[in-house]
Amino acid sequence: MKIVFLTNEYPPHIYGGAGVHVEYLVPELARLDDGEHTVEVLCFGEQRAQQGNLRVQGVQMECPLPFQDRRHRRFMETLLRDIAMAGSVAEADIVHCHTWYTHLAGCLLKQLVGAKLVLTTHSLEPHRPWKVEQLGTAYQGSAWVEKTAYQNADGVVAVSESMRADVQSLYGVANDIIRVIHNGIDLNQFKPTFKPSVLQAYGIDPEQPIVLFVGRITRQKGIIHLVNAIRHINPGVQIVLCAGTPDTPEIGEEMKARVGEARNATTNTVIWIPQTIAKDELIALYTHASLFVCPSVYEPFGIINLEAMACGTPVVAAAVGGIPEVVVPVETGLLVSFQTSDRGDFEPQDAEVFSRDLADSINLLLNSPETLQGMGLKARQRVEKHFGWTSIARQTLDFYKKILGDSSST
Repeated sequence: MKIVFLTNEYPPHIYGGAGVHVEYLVPELARLDDGEHTVEVLCFGEQRAQQGNLRVQGVQMECPLPFQDRRHRRFMETLLRDIAMAGSVAEADIVHCHTWYTHLAGCLLKQLVGAKLVLTTHSLEPHRPWKVEQLGTAYQGSAWVEKTAYQNADGVVAVSESMRADVQSLYGVANDIIRVIHNGIDLNQFKPTFKPSVLQAYGIDPEQPIVLFVGRITRQKGIIHLVNAIRHINPGVQIVLCAGTPDTPEIGEEMKARVGEARNATTNTVIWIPQTIAKDELIALYTHASLFVCPSVYEPFGIINLEAMACGTPVVAAAVGGIPEVVVPVETGLLVSFQTSDRGDFEPQDAEVFSRDLADSINLLLNSPETLQGMGLKARQRVEKHFGWTSIARQTLDFYKKILGDSSST
């Protein structure tokens, strides 16, 4: 089988869950069936590698493009890269696209080389209205590209049951071409790993409880709601925010202002790490954290929660999207519900109540160290049982075979 992956993100350029998914799925697929399948990756960047049956080729475009709004630039450049991707593939059985950034290329390749088009639903544009801040009216363009791809797909991988429902309701995708295959985790890499030197490097006190957040500064990740919750967290706690890469200068400035207000309203230490940190350091922070907080207002799956759980850390998370399929309430953490506003932006109807509920859940767990310890053990056990990448790669390959008409697949 000739499998072509089309993706914006690929190592070393990873900034979100879709990139993490591709980073780990691709090599696992290449190893299956003694490496008899050819796997080619076309991605945004300068990457170039060849290892056995796995080939990686970055796509860069230096051609200057006109645009009427500075926010349109990324959209226009994306379309140009997609055209270059489509022209770079001579043959393929499966073309597997990840996020709207590569959907145009996938649609073109379906026509040009007769490949079957597979999309993984990492997120959906209609459920990310805050992207108007980044893209302006180009957001309508990205939504159109995405809709067109789903209407032409031969197979859709939904990373959660929630995403299955979304692609059906938004784009009318037939149930029989959708398969739910959860995201996974590298259990050998993400595991309890204590490194006090990492805490020391970032000024974190190993003797005090640590509440940890990891993620981009974006409306989707709900970090502003967590920052607003800090004033309600019990004394004697450190809040560590590994938060960088703001979506826009405006939300970056808002983050600075809210963190300043939070520091003035609490006796707790608030440590903000604004840069991307190395993976080994991140694993150490997960391990040393008393609990991890995921306040996302939209989360198709939430790989970040798997990372924390694999390191033996309980999770307090918003009960949205695919998160309830990962975090088991009372067993591996707590879920916090909220009523969505009627603005269609997925923000809580009452943001202040959501922030207070986050703080209450954090306080409840921190007040019971024995409960935290038990949850941490169960979190690791759950990840080991359900979320290994080898199993996920096999499920994905079986889905390809079904799409190609192999009656032996399930």
